[in-house]
This record gives sequence, structure tokens and C-alpha cells, in this order.
Amino acid sequence: MKEIKSIVEAYKTIDFFNTKAALATVSRVEGSSYRRMGARMLVLDNGTYLGGISGGCLEGDALRRAQKAIVQNKPSVITYDTTQDDGAQIGVGLGCNGIIDVLFTPLHAGDTNNPVQILSTLTETRKPRAIVFVTDSNGVFGLLGKTLLYENDVQFLQSFALKDIAGDVLEDLHDALQNQASRTVNYEYGGEAVRIFIEIILPVTHLILYGGNYDIYPMTRIAREIGWNVTVVTNIHKADKSLFSIATKVLHNKSDELPEADAYSAIILMAHDYKTDINNLQKVINTDVRYVGLLGPRKRSEKMFKELSENGNSISEKNMERIFAPAGLDIGATTPEEIALSICAEIRSVFAGRSGVSLRLRDGTIHGN
Repeated sequence: MKEIKSIVEAYKTIDFFNTKAALATVSRVEGSSYRRMGARMLVLDNGTYLGGISGGCLEGDALRRAQKAIVQNKPSVITYDTTQDDGAQIGVGLGCNGIIDVLFTPLHAGDTNNPVQILSTLTETRKPRAIVFVTDSNGVFGLLGKTLLYENDVQFLQSFALKDIAGDVLEDLHDALQNQASRTVNYEYGGEAVRIFIEIILPVTHLILYGGNYDIYPMTRIAREIGWNVTVVTNIHKADKSLFSIATKVLHNKSDELPEADAYSAIILMAHDYKTDINNLQKVINTDVRYVGLLGPRKRSEKMFKELSENGNSISEKNMERIFAPAGLDIGATTPEEIALSICAEIRSVFAGRSGVSLRLRDGTIHGN
């Protein structure tokens, strides 16, 4: 989401009377690639660009392709195949070893098919959303690049241009939403092959920190650098002024206002005060957050659980699965910055359904399920 937000903000500054722009979007990946489906770069006609679609091996050619789309004022799809030992192929020899489709779309202010304007409505979404792109239509009705934001089934069936396959696309869209994973699917329409990119846009991770000591600051900075939203619940009268510019939101710990917590939120209790942490644990355990982290040794958290149980506030087995105590991956972290890194990495692994194991020990491909 960080890249999307950056592109949306940059797009808003474009003077379309004097500048033209296009968007390059990775719409299909087979095999290995540095970036995955949904990676983007915004390109201006003067050659400047923001974002990226690879590790640097494709950007130069993509820049030229995007400028061509601007001049011709029509979308196109280019396939980069780095699996073949062909020295003339863009990206060969740089270790990609994959097939990548990139959709180039000229952008026009006010166009309902403008993908950046569609994305701009999703930057603060708190539920998974789906966008459908036609990325290969063999010239069928000139629909290449056609983009549609899914709102509901009735809206989609009424608005999707390829009526004969709308039901099949909708079924695949629901499945993609269920699995929270983008996909590219091939269909047949009127005897012609049609390729559809179903992109799933997930809410930005919301990190909620309870505490006010000096380790709050590196945690906030690292999470913000990743692109997460960060709410800090602290004594605002004791907080350094820099916190208000770093964090997304700062709430007073004596206020009745509670942070918005959902299934895409993670909470870390880091007050370094036993009573404060145990009280906050009771406040947050019944929220929908997927991750609750506690700092300190295991004995400290076990003492909390025992005390809560003795007071008739036992934590259910299901809720215990969401509690990570001590929080963080075992990377030998000792400084506040390293501890913040280990905790953010653990949160990411939990949200991605990954183990956090070294990639060299992982079976299969880096991005495979």
C-alpha cells in the first residue's frame, strides 16, 4: 500500500494541461521475479517515474514503453520472458528467471477507467477490495486495459463488459477475495482468448503501540518506513514532539478514545510496567486484531496469564494463539532498533501466514504458497 499511496499522491500533483502520464502495472508473473503482481510505476512524459516493476532490470524498457503508450494514447501489454537463454531479451542474466506481463495504461484526469483514480479511493480501506483489469483481449471490442472496481455482485454483473464470462470472472473474484491473493485467469470469449487480472488490495497494516518509553520511537519509525499506519497510546504530556510527526495518530492514555482495531491490526504492549500492561491486555484481547505482542521475559507474561485466570478472566485458547510473548523473532536483537525490527518481522510473518524461517531453508519458491 505504501507504493500505491506514493503514486496516488504524486498523481495528484500532475498538471495535466502540460504533462501526460501513464501507469505500468505488473499483471502476471510466472516463475521468479523481484516484484509480484500489482507492482507499479507512474511514468511522466518527461521521463521521470515513481515506483518500480522489478529489481531494476526492466524499468528502463518499461519507461520507454510507458512513454509510447502516452504518445499513442492507448494501453498495451508487454511480456518480459527472462527464462530463456537469449542475450537479446531484456532482463536476461540478472537472475529473474520468470515471465512477467506489464500493462501500460495512459492516464487521463476524470476518466472512469483511470486506475490511479480508482486506487485513490482504496488507500484507507479496512477490508480487502478487488479490481479487475482486462490484460489480453485479442482485440475484443477494444477492451484492453479496461478496469473495474468490484463493489458488489449486482454492480459487477451489470458493469463488466464481457457479459458472457461475467459469472465465471465473478466466481474467481470471490475466490481471490477469500484467499486474499491476486491472480491472473484466462477465459474464452466468442472463440477468443481473454486474460483477466484480478487484483486484491489489502488494508494497510495498523500497528497500535501502548507505551511511552524511548523504545516507542524506533518501533514507530520502522513501522512507518514499511508503510504501516501507527497509533501510539501514551501520556501525551510526556511524549516527545517528534512522535506526533512520526506516528499516524497519538492518543492520550487517559482518554476515552480507543484506537480502531480490526483484523489487519497488531497491538504491542510495551509500557514496561506490569500493572499497566496487564490492564491493557484485558482491554485489547477481545478486539479482532491478529497479533498481540508482549515485551519482557516469558515468566512475566505467564505471571499475567495466571493472575488473570485466578481473577476469573482466563484467556481462551483461541485468544492465546494471537498472543506473542515474548514478542519478536529470534534474531539476537539487543538494541531498541533491533527489537523493533524483530517484532515487525514477526508481525509481517503472522499476517502473511509464514513461519519466519530463513529463505534458504524454505521448501519451494520464495513467493509460493
